[in-house]
Amino acid sequence: MTTIAVVRKNGYVAIAADTMTKWGSGKETAEYVVNNHKTFKVRDTIIAITGNTTFKAMLADYFARPKVVARFDNVHNIFKTWQTMHAVLKEEYFLNAGAGSDDAVESTRMDALLANKHGIFGVAAHRTVQEFTKYYAFGSGADYAMGAMFSTYPDKSRDAEAIAKLAVEAAAEFNDGTGLPLTAYRIKLLRP
Repeated sequence: MTTIAVVRKNGYVAIAADTMTKWGSGKETAEYVVNNHKTFKVRDTIIAITGNTTFKAMLADYFARPKVVARFDNVHNIFKTWQTMHAVLKEEYFLNAGAGSDDAVESTRMDALLANKHGIFGVAAHRTVQEFTKYYAFGSGADYAMGAMFSTYPDKSRDAEAIAKLAVEAAAEFNDGTGLPLTAYRIKLLRP
């Protein structure tokens, strides 16, 4: 349970995430958990993830390995990076990638949003990679976040970071799996 959002506007990208963890009906807020961030940095890319809390530790550990080649500059390279990572997550981190009978491919069991100087990208659980032109959200509060971004994106007074923050705030207001405070980052695009 979480809400993550990315926005691209006026030469900048931004990414935001809530900080609450939920286990069934119990919730663990940032007031009680020090390592509450759902984002981490891999070189010049900020990655936000949904799914089990362990996924952040797994991905951060994997991408910190000196021999890992990770490229996040376009859809194809992100797919190749995620595909290689998926195999390692299964083998070395014991990812239970069990697919349902209707699934065409194994699931990585998490959704991720990426923001960097090249743009904003999403990787769905089955490793579908998309580059977004304006904004996107994943997580239990994604519908609220998407609505907030849809209604505020045209406002010239709001920049990418303000819109990403507002998206997560809206989700926290109406979704019981999303909680504040939030984290947010802003990055200047290489090519606006």
